[in-house]
Amino acid sequence: MTEMKAKVEEAAESLRPYIRDEQPVGLVLGTGLGTLVEAMEHYVAVPYGDIPHHPVCTAPGHQGRMLLGEWAGRFVIALDGRFHLYEGYTPKTISFPIRVLRTLGTKMVVISNAAGGLNPDFKAGDLMVIADHINLTGQNPLVGANQDDWGVRFPDMTEPYSKNLLELAEKTALSEAIKLHKGVYAGVLGPSLETAAETRFLKMAGADAVGMSTIMEVITAVHAGMDVLAISAITNVNLPDCYRPAEIEDIIRTAALSGPTLSRLLEKVIKQCPLTG
Repeated sequence: MTEMKAKVEEAAESLRPYIRDEQPVGLVLGTGLGTLVEAMEHYVAVPYGDIPHHPVCTAPGHQGRMLLGEWAGRFVIALDGRFHLYEGYTPKTISFPIRVLRTLGTKMVVISNAAGGLNPDFKAGDLMVIADHINLTGQNPLVGANQDDWGVRFPDMTEPYSKNLLELAEKTALSEAIKLHKGVYAGVLGPSLETAAETRFLKMAGADAVGMSTIMEVITAVHAGMDVLAISAITNVNLPDCYRPAEIEDIIRTAALSGPTLSRLLEKVIKQCPLTG
């Protein structure tokens, strides 16, 4: 057993007393989106610092705790706060919570994030379901020796985001009268925000939104054989020919305003999605 696997097993073992006899749904909450957990019932909140070997949050807008309880009629393990390369964490460290979720039996993970819009049709406060991504971080959590019982050496990435879950999200948004875009997410290193020239480049590359998270977690989840649904809360729109500064306080505030709508959408999706065996 590798050192990484041993640490994941120890972290998962510390959480097993809170695990129910049913398959959990994983939920990763992005910047300013922690209000999504307010509707959870009968939950236990475990600070990241109390979980062996688990990283702790340093980014604003992230609570840094794991909540295990009921939401949308399902047993959910919610990561209220995530980790970023710009904080100095390695890709493998960022992948750690996803490995813990999988070890605890999670086969479906729903990921949310706050992202800057690149598509001129987007507005601040809109939601975008991620259909594909572009990894521009220069990093990958699978670099190094492969843990064969976790996943194959060269995982296929032709469909990193579950087509079935994406279609379910779109149908649910339509029935709930929720505006939901579909697009490509570009993941960058950060923490500096994009220049006007970088924004033009990202748009030419085919990206509809840009952010500093999600990619490491998705690659890890795909490697682990998990179904992934990811939705971005668009906090601002980057128009390179009419460029305006984006303050982090405004980004967090706009993401929080998107929280109730995103929560309603995800609750309906999770209620409908079948759990795999």
